[in-house]
Amino acid sequence: MNDIFRQASESLLLFDQWEHVVVAFTTKRGGVSTGPFATLNVGMHVQDDQTVVYHNRKKVADELNVSLDRWVCADQVHGVHIEKVTNEHAGKGVRTYDTALPHTDGLYTNEQGIMLALCFADCVPLYFFAPNKKWIGVAHAGWKGTVHNIAGEMVKRWNEEGVDARDIHVVIGPSIGRCCYVVDDRVIEFVQKALVNSPQSLYNETSKGQYALDLKEMNKQLLQQAGVPSEHIAVSSYCTSCEPSLFFSHRRDDGKTGRMMALIGWR
Repeated sequence: MNDIFRQASESLLLFDQWEHVVVAFTTKRGGVSTGPFATLNVGMHVQDDQTVVYHNRKKVADELNVSLDRWVCADQVHGVHIEKVTNEHAGKGVRTYDTALPHTDGLYTNEQGIMLALCFADCVPLYFFAPNKKWIGVAHAGWKGTVHNIAGEMVKRWNEEGVDARDIHVVIGPSIGRCCYVVDDRVIEFVQKALVNSPQSLYNETSKGQYALDLKEMNKQLLQQAGVPSEHIAVSSYCTSCEPSLFFSHRRDDGKTGRMMALIGWR
């Protein structure tokens, strides 16, 4: 498949266009998990054996050539809390879930030698980069994080750090597509409130009270609303639900499934 992410191995997709920065997304292949988590589950919160998950993470770390001791993971809750990461956070949530940064769905840093890592299984991964100021970040945007504008919240935080929105670049990674993502009136009401301009192009009614929603496009529009230039936003065409041999999917797999991981760090 022709996409902004290159399949570097059975376990890893890479975005290669940001100089000096590793931007990766794991697949479901090449690990040692079994059952519904087969095989490369990297989520510690899905009732898979944590020792097995650690082994899977170690495989990814070795392939990326970044020690697991330098990773930082979060306890994701579909919120909009964003944590500024320093070297003191290195190793958080890597070996056991209870050490992850609590109630956090966004991470960013300007310190070297850190790999920011968040888990996904349909939600939208947002990778952030400000080359002039040397900031990197990642955010987890499910429908709740999206409609409460975690994308704009990251831009706001970076503004406070002295980064102009016009200098921010964003990659919107593999996630469930409009083709597979149907929501109800309640979600659409939140969608309509989140965007200043008319968001009708983001969804279409498929049946009474049911709508196909484009979460990737909504995040792109929210980023533009926050001041990020459209030419600085790249969007993956991968749908996690459409690719059962490549990705876990919470919706397709009825909630019993593994997790992929979005990773960003300095080379």
